[in-house]
Amino acid sequence: MTFDFPTLLRSTIGFDRLDEVMNFALQANESYPPYNIEVTGEDAYRVTLAVAGFEPDELTVTQRENMLIVGGARKKSEQEQSEVLWQGIAARPFQHRFQLADYVKVTGAKLVNGLLTIELARELPEAMKPRTIQIETTASPRKQITSKAA
Repeated sequence: MTFDFPTLLRSTIGFDRLDEVMNFALQANESYPPYNIEVTGEDAYRVTLAVAGFEPDELTVTQRENMLIVGGARKKSEQEQSEVLWQGIAARPFQHRFQLADYVKVTGAKLVNGLLTIELARELPEAMKPRTIQIETTASPRKQITSKAA
């Protein structure tokens, strides 16, 4: 399913990626593995994925431009080559793509107790940060009116 917003895009300037972002959001219907996205501070975020059974070397975390890509593929061990009567724990490969806002960077990733936690922070360049402009005032000298007495 693809949406086209020609009327909106005709009347905007500098939002070239809007159509691309909207289509990406509508296509992103990934449910495995489950994940949370949290706001942890004013400019800090956390993505947590439940990746039970995956080893650190079976997971990848990549940031490319404004995209965070998290993937995993399990390597078969000798134990997993046995016949499985019931498989309730998913072990299939996955890839999640998260669209990042401008200036959001990955600051770290860790795997603890089957949860992959990825820390993100928005780091605005100094030139992009809001700044207060001081307003100067100048007192204009009053003109004195002199009258000539006749």
